[in-house]
Amino acid sequence: MSENTRETTSEVPLDTLISDWCDWKATGVALGVSVSKVRQLIREHQLAAAVPTPGAGQQVPAELVMDGAVVKGVPGLLTLLADGGWSDREMLTWLFTPDDSLPGRPIDALRENRGSEVKRRAQVLALS
Repeated sequence: MSENTRETTSEVPLDTLISDWCDWKATGVALGVSVSKVRQLIREHQLAAAVPTPGAGQQVPAELVMDGAVVKGVPGLLTLLADGGWSDREMLTWLFTPDDSLPGRPIDALRENRGSEVKRRAQVLALS
């Protein structure tokens, strides 16, 4: 993905890609941690958060959490992309955009324990 593509995808309204969002308190409940811990997880790129619609406040996509934990592979992927200079908004756009070659969205592959190809693609994107 080129820099221009990153800029274009970051302009996609996130609420069109992600239908279910949780505020930090609800995310904490889903993970069994405090709001302070959710804030720390976001800061450390273990979770990603963005403002889905103007005025909504920063929220976490509900699909990043499964069975009381952050989806396996998400923290490493977010850290990799963040180290490549990606914003949370860019990361979420990429994770939740359908990709026919996977098939499905990268987040779906991670939730279905098919993360190897997603991680390879993220490495290429982060280094480009």
